[in-house]
Amino acid sequence: MKKIYTALGTMSGTSMDGVDVSVIQSDGENKYKVIKDKYFEYPQAIYKHLTKLRDKIKRLKDLKKYLKEIKNIEKEITLFHAKAVNQILKKTKTNIDFIGFHGQTIYHNAKEKISKQLGDGKLLSKITKKTVVYDFRQNDLKNGGEGAPLTPIFHKMLQKKFNIKPVSFFNIGGILNRTTIWDDGELSAKDEGPGMCLIDKWIRTNSKKRYDKNGNIAKLGKVNEIVLNKYRNSFESSDDPNQRSLDISAFDISFAKGLSLEDGAATLTFHTAEYFITHLELNEAGIPPGTEKEKIILCGGGRKNKFLVNIIKSYSKNVKLIDDYGIDGDFVESQAFAYLAIRSYLKLPISFPETTGCLKACTGGEIIRF
Repeated sequence: MKKIYTALGTMSGTSMDGVDVSVIQSDGENKYKVIKDKYFEYPQAIYKHLTKLRDKIKRLKDLKKYLKEIKNIEKEITLFHAKAVNQILKKTKTNIDFIGFHGQTIYHNAKEKISKQLGDGKLLSKITKKTVVYDFRQNDLKNGGEGAPLTPIFHKMLQKKFNIKPVSFFNIGGILNRTTIWDDGELSAKDEGPGMCLIDKWIRTNSKKRYDKNGNIAKLGKVNEIVLNKYRNSFESSDDPNQRSLDISAFDISFAKGLSLEDGAATLTFHTAEYFITHLELNEAGIPPGTEKEKIILCGGGRKNKFLVNIIKSYSKNVKLIDDYGIDGDFVESQAFAYLAIRSYLKLPISFPETTGCLKACTGGEIIRF
């Protein structure tokens, strides 16, 4: 029987509003049990620092230009993570073997083979007195991959647990990414396009709110097809159709300029839904009669946007929330990075040619032993 490890995973996504923390137990392969999930909201000061910094960093040279500011914020968010972790450690009686520290992504460019996450693993290990696994994307980049997406191997483990296939897990974060496990067990994954990044930026820019809660603002608006068609005809997210990872800097909201708050929200939300619609139409059109249709499972914060989800569900009856399977969709990625920490420690692969485009399956994550 394989050893069961207890790992704590942290995740701070592109919304930059806080940190998801999860404690799981797993053997790094098929065994998996959730011990605790908790969300820690960033103070307003950290949120403002992060979002302003992200908006400044448009290209590689900006990482050098704002190096001092980056270092200051990196320390600030590492201390916040440490405080959150220590709170969990006090409440969790189970001994934690590792911390999977994702950090905060501020720049990702697949073509340049660069992915920058803020987070000082050594400092976090020193404060928490725990072994920390962090900087998960660098080894994949060194092996020819794009550094993302990394959660597909966790999704595959969930697929086995749920015992369903073919199935696609769509994580609706800032970027919309997909993991598909086919009938034969083959795994494929990629970033599909903008998730909530356009909608969130539109709301932040044009109101005092951070995001469109439940899609209530979009629900009051109308999709502007003229504006949307212009955007469809002018925008290409990548010159390379095989590109697997994207950054929110690849997308902007300027095409919606001049629309009302509500119409802009509706138009941007429908644009995000189109990536689902394209996937659903392509796959369902190619399925022979009598063949099991692909199940769609929605994860991430965007699954709470009812306006978006209702559009997606209107195109397929096979769409469900991951919550329907007994897992809190808010914490899939923090659980995933706890799982990846265990796999990294065991030197098991976390990225694959079919997920990140790396030359061969490889492990990842720098391990700071306490």
